[in-house]
Amino acid sequence: MRHIFQLVERTISRVGVIDKVVVILEALSGGPMSLATLVEATGLARPTGHRLATALEIHGFLRRDTDGRFALGAGLLALGHAAASGWPLAEASEAGLRRLRDRTGESVQLYVRQGDQRICLASLESAHGLRTIVDTGVSLPLGLGSGGRVLLGEVGSDGWLASVEEREAGVASVSAPVRDGDGRVAAAVGVSGPIQRLTHDPGPVFGPDVVAAAESIALAAGFTS
Repeated sequence: MRHIFQLVERTISRVGVIDKVVVILEALSGGPMSLATLVEATGLARPTGHRLATALEIHGFLRRDTDGRFALGAGLLALGHAAASGWPLAEASEAGLRRLRDRTGESVQLYVRQGDQRICLASLESAHGLRTIVDTGVSLPLGLGSGGRVLLGEVGSDGWLASVEEREAGVASVSAPVRDGDGRVAAAVGVSGPIQRLTHDPGPVFGPDVVAAAESIALAAGFTS
Protein backbone atom coordinates (compact mmCIF):
# COMPACT_ATOMS: atom_id res chain seq x y z
CA MET A 1 0.00 0.00 0.00
CA ARG A 2 2.94 2.36 0.66
CA HIS A 3 4.02 2.35 -3.00
CA ILE A 4 0.47 2.79 -4.27
CA PHE A 5 0.00 5.73 -1.92
CA GLN A 6 3.18 7.32 -3.30
CA LEU A 7 1.91 6.85 -6.84
CA VAL A 8 -1.44 8.46 -6.05
CA GLU A 9 0.25 11.36 -4.26
CA ARG A 10 2.38 12.07 -7.35
CA THR A 11 -0.57 11.87 -9.75
CA ILE A 12 -1.06 15.59 -10.26
CA SER A 13 -1.31 16.19 -14.00
CA ARG A 14 -4.66 14.40 -14.41
CA VAL A 15 -3.19 12.66 -17.46
CA GLY A 16 -2.83 9.18 -16.04
CA VAL A 17 -0.42 7.66 -18.53
CA ILE A 18 1.96 10.62 -18.24
CA ASP A 19 1.96 10.39 -14.44
CA LYS A 20 2.73 6.67 -14.64
CA VAL A 21 5.58 7.22 -17.08
CA VAL A 22 7.07 9.88 -14.79
CA VAL A 23 6.84 7.50 -11.81
CA ILE A 24 8.71 4.83 -13.80
CA LEU A 25 11.46 7.23 -14.85
CA GLU A 26 11.90 8.59 -11.34
CA ALA A 27 12.02 5.09 -9.86
CA LEU A 28 14.77 4.11 -12.31
CA SER A 29 16.80 7.23 -11.51
CA GLY A 30 18.08 5.23 -8.55
CA GLY A 31 19.50 2.51 -10.78
CA PRO A 32 18.44 -0.48 -12.94
CA MET A 33 15.47 -2.59 -11.84
CA SER A 34 13.89 -5.84 -12.88
CA LEU A 35 10.25 -5.66 -13.90
CA ALA A 36 9.20 -7.16 -10.57
CA THR A 37 11.21 -4.58 -8.61
CA LEU A 38 9.95 -1.75 -10.79
CA VAL A 39 6.33 -2.81 -10.24
CA GLU A 40 6.91 -2.96 -6.48
CA ALA A 41 8.64 0.43 -6.42
CA THR A 42 5.96 2.25 -8.43
CA GLY A 43 2.78 0.51 -7.33
CA LEU A 44 1.80 -0.04 -10.96
CA ALA A 45 0.02 -3.19 -12.07
CA ARG A 46 2.49 -5.61 -13.65
CA PRO A 47 0.88 -5.50 -17.15
CA THR A 48 0.83 -1.69 -17.05
CA GLY A 49 4.42 -1.47 -15.88
CA HIS A 50 5.60 -3.88 -18.54
CA ARG A 51 3.67 -2.14 -21.32
CA LEU A 52 4.92 1.34 -20.45
CA ALA A 53 8.52 0.28 -19.78
CA THR A 54 8.66 -1.60 -23.08
CA ALA A 55 7.27 1.41 -24.95
CA LEU A 56 9.85 3.69 -23.31
CA GLU A 57 12.55 1.23 -24.32
CA ILE A 58 11.42 1.35 -27.96
CA HIS A 59 11.68 5.15 -27.90
CA GLY A 60 15.16 5.02 -26.36
CA PHE A 61 14.17 6.48 -23.00
CA LEU A 62 14.83 3.15 -21.28
CA ARG A 63 17.25 0.34 -22.08
CA ARG A 64 18.07 -3.12 -20.75
CA ASP A 65 21.34 -3.75 -18.96
CA THR A 66 23.37 -6.95 -19.27
CA ASP A 67 21.13 -8.62 -16.66
CA GLY A 68 17.97 -7.70 -18.56
CA ARG A 69 16.91 -5.05 -16.05
CA PHE A 70 15.32 -1.79 -17.11
CA ALA A 71 17.56 1.29 -16.89
CA LEU A 72 17.41 4.90 -18.07
CA GLY A 73 18.28 5.21 -21.75
CA ALA A 74 20.40 7.50 -23.89
CA GLY A 75 17.35 9.32 -25.21
CA LEU A 76 16.97 11.01 -21.83
CA LEU A 77 20.56 12.24 -21.95
CA ALA A 78 19.92 14.00 -25.23
CA LEU A 79 16.76 15.65 -23.89
CA GLY A 80 18.46 16.56 -20.63
CA HIS A 81 21.39 18.15 -22.42
CA ALA A 82 19.07 20.16 -24.65
CA ALA A 83 17.02 21.34 -21.66
CA ALA A 84 20.09 22.25 -19.62
CA SER A 85 21.78 24.15 -22.45
CA GLY A 86 18.64 26.23 -22.91
CA TRP A 87 18.53 27.28 -19.25
CA PRO A 88 19.73 30.89 -18.79
CA LEU A 89 21.55 30.04 -15.58
CA ALA A 90 23.70 27.53 -17.45
CA GLU A 91 24.94 30.24 -19.78
CA ALA A 92 25.52 32.66 -16.92
CA SER A 93 27.65 30.08 -15.12
CA GLU A 94 30.13 29.44 -17.94
CA ALA A 95 32.84 31.90 -16.93
CA GLY A 96 32.59 31.15 -13.21
CA LEU A 97 32.75 27.41 -13.75
CA ARG A 98 35.71 27.75 -16.10
CA ARG A 99 37.62 29.81 -13.54
CA LEU A 100 36.81 27.31 -10.79
CA ARG A 101 37.93 24.38 -12.94
CA ASP A 102 41.17 26.11 -13.93
CA ARG A 103 41.95 27.27 -10.39
CA THR A 104 41.32 23.91 -8.71
CA GLY A 105 42.28 21.60 -11.56
CA GLU A 106 39.23 19.47 -10.78
CA SER A 107 35.87 18.79 -12.43
CA VAL A 108 33.13 21.31 -11.65
CA GLN A 109 29.34 21.18 -11.90
CA LEU A 110 26.25 23.35 -11.52
CA TYR A 111 23.06 21.73 -10.21
CA VAL A 112 19.46 22.86 -9.81
CA ARG A 113 16.68 21.17 -7.93
CA GLN A 114 13.82 19.49 -9.75
CA GLY A 115 11.40 17.78 -7.40
CA ASP A 116 13.31 15.25 -5.31
CA GLN A 117 16.21 15.16 -7.77
CA ARG A 118 19.02 17.47 -8.81
CA ILE A 119 19.77 18.14 -12.47
CA CYS A 120 23.26 18.94 -13.74
CA LEU A 121 22.88 22.16 -15.74
CA ALA A 122 26.55 22.51 -16.63
CA SER A 123 29.68 20.42 -16.21
CA LEU A 124 33.35 20.96 -17.01
CA GLU A 125 35.82 18.10 -16.64
CA SER A 126 39.27 18.13 -15.12
CA ALA A 127 42.27 17.59 -17.39
CA HIS A 128 43.49 14.77 -15.12
CA GLY A 129 43.19 11.24 -16.41
CA LEU A 130 41.53 10.21 -13.16
CA ARG A 131 38.61 12.61 -12.76
CA THR A 132 34.94 12.93 -11.94
CA ILE A 133 32.61 12.79 -14.95
CA VAL A 134 29.05 14.09 -14.60
CA ASP A 135 27.10 14.45 -17.84
CA THR A 136 25.12 17.62 -18.43
CA GLY A 137 21.43 16.88 -18.03
CA VAL A 138 21.90 13.89 -15.74
CA SER A 139 19.55 13.48 -12.77
CA LEU A 140 21.02 12.62 -9.35
CA PRO A 141 19.58 12.19 -5.85
CA LEU A 142 19.29 15.21 -3.56
CA GLY A 143 20.31 13.63 -0.28
CA LEU A 144 23.68 12.24 -1.35
CA GLY A 145 26.68 14.40 -2.18
CA SER A 146 27.45 18.00 -1.30
CA GLY A 147 25.63 19.45 -4.34
CA GLY A 148 22.34 17.79 -3.50
CA ARG A 149 22.57 18.61 0.18
CA VAL A 150 23.30 22.27 -0.57
CA LEU A 151 20.10 22.38 -2.64
CA LEU A 152 18.32 21.05 0.45
CA GLY A 153 19.65 24.01 2.43
CA GLU A 154 22.58 22.36 4.20
CA VAL A 155 25.44 24.87 4.24
CA GLY A 156 28.21 25.31 6.79
CA SER A 157 29.08 28.55 8.53
CA ASP A 158 31.82 29.24 5.97
CA GLY A 159 29.31 29.07 3.11
CA TRP A 160 30.31 25.67 1.74
CA LEU A 161 29.57 22.00 2.37
CA ALA A 162 31.89 19.03 1.78
CA SER A 163 31.10 15.36 1.30
CA VAL A 164 33.32 12.30 1.02
CA GLU A 165 32.21 9.06 -0.64
CA GLU A 166 28.50 9.79 -0.11
CA ARG A 167 27.27 9.17 -3.64
CA GLU A 168 30.21 7.30 -5.13
CA ALA A 169 33.14 5.46 -3.57
CA GLY A 170 36.48 7.23 -3.87
CA VAL A 171 34.95 10.61 -4.72
CA ALA A 172 34.89 13.79 -2.64
CA SER A 173 33.18 17.09 -3.38
CA VAL A 174 32.71 20.61 -2.06
CA SER A 175 29.69 22.74 -3.01
CA ALA A 176 28.22 26.16 -2.27
CA PRO A 177 24.82 27.73 -2.95
CA VAL A 178 24.11 30.20 -5.73
CA ARG A 179 21.52 32.46 -4.13
CA ASP A 180 18.92 34.58 -5.88
CA GLY A 181 18.08 38.18 -5.00
CA ASP A 182 15.89 37.05 -2.10
CA GLY A 183 18.60 34.85 -0.61
CA ARG A 184 17.02 31.60 -1.70
CA VAL A 185 19.15 28.76 -3.07
CA ALA A 186 18.76 28.86 -6.85
CA ALA A 187 21.53 26.40 -7.68
CA ALA A 188 24.55 24.62 -6.25
CA VAL A 189 28.05 24.93 -7.70
CA GLY A 190 30.65 22.37 -6.77
CA VAL A 191 34.03 20.84 -7.40
CA SER A 192 34.50 17.07 -7.31
CA GLY A 193 37.30 14.60 -7.80
CA PRO A 194 39.10 11.56 -6.44
CA ILE A 195 39.95 11.42 -2.76
CA GLN A 196 43.60 10.92 -3.71
CA ARG A 197 43.71 14.61 -4.65
CA LEU A 198 40.85 16.19 -2.72
CA THR A 199 41.67 14.20 0.45
CA HIS A 200 39.19 13.22 3.16
CA ASP A 201 38.91 16.84 4.30
CA PRO A 202 38.51 18.87 1.08
CA GLY A 203 36.47 21.75 2.49
CA PRO A 204 39.18 24.04 3.89
CA VAL A 205 41.21 23.82 0.67
CA PHE A 206 38.47 24.07 -1.95
CA GLY A 207 35.64 25.77 -0.04
CA PRO A 208 36.76 29.39 -0.52
CA ASP A 209 37.17 28.96 -4.28
CA VAL A 210 33.76 27.29 -4.58
CA VAL A 211 32.09 30.09 -2.59
CA ALA A 212 33.77 32.68 -4.82
CA ALA A 213 32.52 30.83 -7.91
CA ALA A 214 28.97 30.73 -6.52
CA GLU A 215 29.06 34.47 -5.89
CA SER A 216 30.38 35.21 -9.39
CA ILE A 217 27.66 33.06 -10.96
CA ALA A 218 24.97 34.83 -8.93
CA LEU A 219 26.35 38.16 -10.14
CA ALA A 220 26.49 37.00 -13.78
CA ALA A 221 22.90 35.74 -13.52
CA GLY A 222 21.75 39.13 -12.26
CA PHE A 223 20.85 37.86 -8.77
CA THR A 224 23.04 40.46 -7.07
CA SER A 225 24.17 43.96 -7.96
